Amino acid sequence: MVFENDRVRILEFNASVGDVTAMHSHPDIVAVGIDSMKVKFTLENGESMDAELSLGDAMFMDGHSHATEITGGGGKAILIELK
Repeated sequence: MVFENDRVRILEFNASVGDVTAMHSHPDIVAVGIDSMKVKFTLENGESMDAELSLGDAMFMDGHSHATEITGGGGKAILIELK
């Protein structure tokens, strides 16, 4: 965690190809790419989606639960959770 107050929580996410995370939840979230990476998100219902985040790209997702697998690239992203 980089920062937290009553309105946001900012996380630094570091990952390499092949890294996986267990199922977990986020409120509404913005991800900002510091490095380029490809990510496979697996949702609670078993559906999956692929996303790519490059340097400077930003992506918004509604609050949800997912597991992740880094399928390409790797490095760092900043995650901004909205409370």
